[in-house]
Amino acid sequence: MYAQNPCLTCGACCAAYRVAFYWAEADPTLGGTVPPELTEPLPPFRACMRGTNQSTPRCVALQGKIGEAVFCSIYALRPTPCREFGAQWQEQERRIVFAPGDQERCNRTRAAWGLPALI
Repeated sequence: MYAQNPCLTCGACCAAYRVAFYWAEADPTLGGTVPPELTEPLPPFRACMRGTNQSTPRCVALQGKIGEAVFCSIYALRPTPCREFGAQWQEQERRIVFAPGDQERCNRTRAAWGLPALI
């Protein structure tokens, strides 16, 4: 059990992976919600969040200091890979529940940033 959602003090995943998705998610004329100015093209049919296609990635939408206090500045508009990451905070139980394989990925990323594993 946790006092609060540990993702709110982490942010490691937002500074570890390239966030790539189908380009139309950033095209408002096609119903896309991701702000296009926060993306860059990945030809031929994909885009990624700016900052995540670097050797040391950090999503442009991540605000705050990793391991202390963070938030996504476009949370309600975030792309599919962010929506589908298998970590879900359950407020009533005060715990985080992971999809198969995602807890290991989360803990590996947290370790790379010097943060303790989530159990």
